Amino acid sequence: MTSFNDREKAFENKFAHDSQLQFKAVARRNKLVGLWAAEKFGMSGDDAAEYAKSVVKADLEEAGDQDVIRKLMADFKENGVEMTERRLEEALAEQYEVAKQQIASES
Repeated sequence: MTSFNDREKAFENKFAHDSQLQFKAVARRNKLVGLWAAEKFGMSGDDAAEYAKSVVKADLEEAGDQDVIRKLMADFKENGVEMTERRLEEALAEQYEVAKQQIASES
């Protein structure tokens, strides 16, 4: 019976670890997308970093990416920068891959 319990414990630990890595990757992705958007708005340095933080915080409003997309689309419109939701979703996907690679290289 301990073999089953050991496997169950190992599975639970792996699930918790994978969930934590996914959370980190999404947060990193949001920061990277925020920096990408800030560059398009003509921001740099501390202003760009603060903007990226605001994108990370926006993701805490609801589950999924819609809160981030909504914020970014509003900001693109406010800054007079042309952006489609499809292109923004592509940027999110691209930056998610970059974020996963960065996190993997840190481990």
